[in-house]
Amino acid sequence: QVQLVESGGGSVRAGGSLRLSCVASGSTGTTTYCMGWFRQTPGNKRERVALLSTRGESTYYADSVKGRFTLSEDNAKNMVFLQMDNLKPEDTAMYYCAAVNTRPIADFRPSICPDVEYNSWGQGTQVTVSS
Repeated sequence: QVQLVESGGGSVRAGGSLRLSCVASGSTGTTTYCMGWFRQTPGNKRERVALLSTRGESTYYADSVKGRFTLSEDNAKNMVFLQMDNLKPEDTAMYYCAAVNTRPIADFRPSICPDVEYNSWGQGTQVTVSS
């Protein structure tokens, strides 16, 4: 089973910045097609924040974070990062690293990553933004 571990969360004032990191380990022999970040607040559904395809150049950002958050990856180190700038109180949430791991997919389209179910999850890292 693929293990995902996040770090970098914390408390920050509005307008500040944080950088989240996620490292993947424990290959199961499957292929990772998509990776990125979700977030969730108490009583609400988990929502997509930023997602990328490891088999293409496609990157997805939620409208609420476009222009403020930047998703990147380091394939050699099996890591993904989320640079969060100009943070707002509404960004307060538990942030989860996630991935799609499956057998080879015929005719894979990178643009599918925002629309599929993710099956590998980290434990979460808390981000709190005060005003």
